[in-house]
Amino acid sequence: MYSIYVTIQVKPGFKEGFIAATLDDARGSVADEPGCFRFDVLQDGSDPNRVHLYEVYASQAALEAHRQTPHFLKWQSTVSDWFDGPAKLIESTTVFPSDDGWQSQKPHLVG
Repeated sequence: MYSIYVTIQVKPGFKEGFIAATLDDARGSVADEPGCFRFDVLQDGSDPNRVHLYEVYASQAALEAHRQTPHFLKWQSTVSDWFDGPAKLIESTTVFPSDDGWQSQKPHLVG
């Protein structure tokens, strides 16, 4: 599995809107993309305007497909001016759960 960890510094005054738009993208990703296995939205404990995204995809191609979806394009156009500097991206492959483990754990939306 292919995963990314993204850190975004949000301009002051835009955090609530950023979170709302990001939750829409996250929900759409998990619900509508068979290649998306996880999309966590995390608020930094030491800086309320810093948000982390942890996303797991079946492959890098699945991530590229995600970047073409209507919900991602809507998110991107909504939040692009709210970034306070460039996003920091860490790319990785998952070790645990294994690929088979991810396949059997596709999350169900609760909230």
